[in-house]
Amino acid sequence: MADTQQSAGWRGVRACEVELFWATSRASRSGSACHFWHTCHRFTLTDIESPALAVEVPRSQPLFHTFSDAVEIRDFQKRLLSWYSKCKRDLPWRKLAATETDDDRRAYAVWVSEIMLQQTQVASVINYYNRWMQKWPTLQDLAEASLEEVNELWAGLGYYSRGKRLQEGAHKVVSQLEGHMPRTAEELQKQLPGVGKYTAGAIASIAFGQVTGVVDGNVTRVLCRTRAIGTDPANSAAADTLWALAHTLVDQTHPGDFNQAMMELGATVCTPKTPLCMECPVKQHCRDRLNSTKRLLGKTVSKSLPVLDMEECAAVSGSCSLCLPPSVPWEPSLGVTNFPRKTTKKQPRTEHTATCVLQRRCSDGNPEYFLVRRASSGLLAGLWEFPSILLEQGQEKQQKVILTDHLLASLGNDLAVRQLQYVGEVLHIFSHIRQTYLIYFLNVDKDEENWNKNVELPASRWVTKAEFQISAISTAMKKVRKI
Repeated sequence: MADTQQSAGWRGVRACEVELFWATSRASRSGSACHFWHTCHRFTLTDIESPALAVEVPRSQPLFHTFSDAVEIRDFQKRLLSWYSKCKRDLPWRKLAATETDDDRRAYAVWVSEIMLQQTQVASVINYYNRWMQKWPTLQDLAEASLEEVNELWAGLGYYSRGKRLQEGAHKVVSQLEGHMPRTAEELQKQLPGVGKYTAGAIASIAFGQVTGVVDGNVTRVLCRTRAIGTDPANSAAADTLWALAHTLVDQTHPGDFNQAMMELGATVCTPKTPLCMECPVKQHCRDRLNSTKRLLGKTVSKSLPVLDMEECAAVSGSCSLCLPPSVPWEPSLGVTNFPRKTTKKQPRTEHTATCVLQRRCSDGNPEYFLVRRASSGLLAGLWEFPSILLEQGQEKQQKVILTDHLLASLGNDLAVRQLQYVGEVLHIFSHIRQTYLIYFLNVDKDEENWNKNVELPASRWVTKAEFQISAISTAMKKVRKI
């Protein structure tokens, strides 16, 4: 061990477990500390009564950012699966995956859940999932549904192309694949529209038991922290590394449970901002946590215990593409949340749309609203909305004139040139757009619906308030109606 005369510095440290990694002389000639074969020394500080009792137990540890030790991998799997069996959330798609005996129905249930969960929180998905599976419990049921029905049920969940692709995929399975879901991740990704590498791996491992890893946002966070990967996880080299780690770690006997456990860990324990490290079942294998602990104890032990950490790993040669770059050093105040490094997000563009809430009163005095269908491609494809026009930059001051001209041209009726009443605006934020709706109101009598027969109207209809609520209408339009 290092200079034993420094041992007094150990006694003031409170009980905690720290793993100390030192670079040995077996460094590769590349000069990169990441390519050292390290010797791992593990101590429980409260067990060290005197330096004489601190016996080194070296263990070969390969590349700093990998899982290559079979003993460590087995321990990681065992700890994680044990935790998952006790702590997993009770979710409807997990029940179906565990109890459904028909392979195709089980895969379908997993598929629907994975598509709904893309970019959407679990709490928001549960009700939609239950209603979906009640309405279309099998692939055959969904294949027979219309896109309008799918959009109606999906309304409010966002990213509407997901529902469309699910319906298209179900139709393909029934009409071209004899009703049988592809059995491997490779075939799932190849055959089903909207199914990428992650979704394919999730379906294959959970529904069919294929031994394959998965990488989503939650898994990325767990892997980046456990292996101290500090580069942007979105770049191709980091992504390849993360997938390789996921495939290496996945349990051979219970791949589906293991993958769900990794996602569960990232969602509930290894969270982005407030990770519960002391509750983590695999904290013993987390290099991020160990590094943070070393740094907190650095003033006490740094002179006697020179340790290799991820910052030094990059600083030694600057050649490690997976470490924190020298330009973005480890930040003490962030602790374990230094990893993963946040991807710089592109700021959403700003748009303004002039919208007309066109209303009429029926004989019973209740209102009806005039809706038109959006184009079959692009944002909010195929959904219903109030007559609207996207304003070009700088047209905001002419919004009323532009909306009036749009109504006249598209509806072909002189009601469009009547006085529009401005009622306010609504901001709705899409993933990539800050959309401001500039809202006008126009009330028309029932006898004023004589549209110009020479004008080709878009798909349109009048709906009651009740029909409005259950139609395939975006959350943004529901905000518009409420103003």
